Amino acid sequence: MVLSSQVLGQISISGTVKERNGKPLAGASVYLTGTLTGATSDEEGRFRFEVTEKGIQTLAASFLGFLPFEKEVTLDGKDITLDIVLQPDPSTMDPVVVSAGSFEASDKAKGASLTPIDAMTVAGTGGDIANGLRALPGAQQIGEAAGLFVRGGTGAETRQFVDGTLLRNPNYSEVPGLMQPARLPPFLFKGILFSSGGYSALYGQAMSSALILESVDLPETSSASFSAFAPGHLSGGFQKLAPGKKSSYGISGHYSNLSPYNEIVPQKPDFFMGPEYLGVDLNYRVKTSETGMFKVYGNWGSSNIGMNNTDIDSLPLVSRFGLMNRNAYLNLDYREYLGENWKIDAAAAFSYNKDDIATKLLDSNSEMLELPREPFRSKNSHRIARSRFGQGRMVVTRQLPRNQAVRFGAEQFYFRDRFNYNDSLTTLTDHFTAAFAEGDVYITDRIAAKLGLRFEYSSLLKKAAVAPRLGLAYRIKDGQQVNLAYGLFFQKPENEFLIRNRALNYANAAHYIINYTRKEGNRFLRLEAYYKQYRNLVTTGPAAGNDGKGYARGAELFWRDKKTFPNLDYWLTYTYLDTKREFRNYPSSLRPSFSAPHTATLAIKKFFPGISTNVNVSYSFASGRPYYDIRKQDNGTFRVFDQGTTKPYNVVNLHIAYLTSFFKNWKQPDFSGIALGANNILGTPQVFGYNYSYNGVHKTPVTLPAPRSFFIGVFMSFGVDRTDDFMNENL
Repeated sequence: MVLSSQVLGQISISGTVKERNGKPLAGASVYLTGTLTGATSDEEGRFRFEVTEKGIQTLAASFLGFLPFEKEVTLDGKDITLDIVLQPDPSTMDPVVVSAGSFEASDKAKGASLTPIDAMTVAGTGGDIANGLRALPGAQQIGEAAGLFVRGGTGAETRQFVDGTLLRNPNYSEVPGLMQPARLPPFLFKGILFSSGGYSALYGQAMSSALILESVDLPETSSASFSAFAPGHLSGGFQKLAPGKKSSYGISGHYSNLSPYNEIVPQKPDFFMGPEYLGVDLNYRVKTSETGMFKVYGNWGSSNIGMNNTDIDSLPLVSRFGLMNRNAYLNLDYREYLGENWKIDAAAAFSYNKDDIATKLLDSNSEMLELPREPFRSKNSHRIARSRFGQGRMVVTRQLPRNQAVRFGAEQFYFRDRFNYNDSLTTLTDHFTAAFAEGDVYITDRIAAKLGLRFEYSSLLKKAAVAPRLGLAYRIKDGQQVNLAYGLFFQKPENEFLIRNRALNYANAAHYIINYTRKEGNRFLRLEAYYKQYRNLVTTGPAAGNDGKGYARGAELFWRDKKTFPNLDYWLTYTYLDTKREFRNYPSSLRPSFSAPHTATLAIKKFFPGISTNVNVSYSFASGRPYYDIRKQDNGTFRVFDQGTTKPYNVVNLHIAYLTSFFKNWKQPDFSGIALGANNILGTPQVFGYNYSYNGVHKTPVTLPAPRSFFIGVFMSFGVDRTDDFMNENL
């Protein structure tokens, strides 16, 4: 016996989605707003799904590059057939845009490459935008340190910027051999620009890469959220929108303590404290006029971590490491349009960071042991590092005919870093000045250029630098484009080297990039090749200087498809990297220990509407990385005593989220769910390198704290139903 959908209480909604010229649109999302019920149009633009809702509902349809469609429908037990026509969105039909070396995601270009929700939902990212970007080409799979290692560069060669200002401490303070979480939540941002090279003259002091983040403006409505995850993570907050919708304020916080989890899942090293993380966020936003906006964001955070490791120089002994970190961050942003053609962007940022680090050598009774000879003498230490940072910045934009524009501005930085090591004190102070100008020029309707120039001066180095930037783009036809980019990028030496020699110079890298992109509906292809030449890299043997050099060259592929398979979004990346450099204590030109010749990622997201469940799977591969035992000889020079290549990196991560509403009868809707997952679910051993003893006799692998990691928990949002966002991103 066959029962119809009406007998079962279901109503069928079907029809077609087309452009205004009658061409079918494949991959368009069609759904009832405020629900998880919907479908994706097929190759002929047809869709069909069953609903159980009753009464007056809103049917919505969306597709990249077209205006959203909404229509009220009455669900009274009869099947509904609709022919939907989507109109082009003029705001997404921009002229050719120079984009070599960059991935951009914003509210106007969803699906192009990456959005904040993507960074949150890639399996294995932990809700960290930088970790999510490791799923893009150019980024290395580094499992033992935080930050982005891009195209042969160190993590310090990538900088993050929030509303134009430098975010000096994006992650909780570094712990040897362990990744640390991000301080700022991904949903703070509405736009992400990840440039793996050739970025704008408006930014500097990043030799390899820039991650440029734009914070959200006023929320659509008041809301509150809460989440609780094992192991040991709690977070919650609210956003209050004023009645006139001219201003808003919000507070959120999170707390994590992994001690209970470490008791259940054995870890290496042996943690005697934490890891424990605490963070509080505050924001205020106000419309100063019809076109003006002023935003304030503040963050305070702390971390406490203590761990014991077997001492590598004497196996019966124990090396103890303890860190207490305190950090405060404030960001102010103001923008205003002056008439039709002028715009002002002004911003300021302030931060304070304190790291209190104690290391001890313990005997078998956990008593501190002091030995007068090396390498044991330096293993009992107390270090306090305090950094104060301030920045003021202004950018003026003049709009010109044919979508051309000129931007110019300046910024002033203040750095003050104090280092206490046992009984010694060192202070570094720098007043850093930069000025810049950049222009967008449209030579023809198909050819565009971006020309920029940046000037920088450091009072600490007493040196200036001038950095030209150039980008060209040629649109072959709609959806296809070729981009070229060149730029010179300078960066001050890190503090650990400036302490030893304040007469150091800037290091610099020249970038040469060519890429091809193709966008077609919800599919995106990018092919890119690049060459980087490093000069004046810091070397440390026999004394700190700028005698280093190097190169990086490679090719990359990025493919994303949200169209071929219903309710499925996947992307595939591949990176080939050939790089060598002579820097730090490298005695000759060597492949850096943080670079793998081949890396690849496959990320898959599948939504099952019938059971309101989202499944995310990611697989990451990296060929083996080199490792070295480099030690100083009696004459002060360095020599490689041992070297090798690690096993390939293979990791499969799985995350599952069931979406529901826990309080269906409440006046305010809630978007809630239950999530669980496992990272490195197959338990594949990962070796990132080796630590060597003082004399090279012993070496120990650098690995994950545990073969696998797990989580399970619930998340809830009140007042703002994120269902529509989720449907737009995943259907």
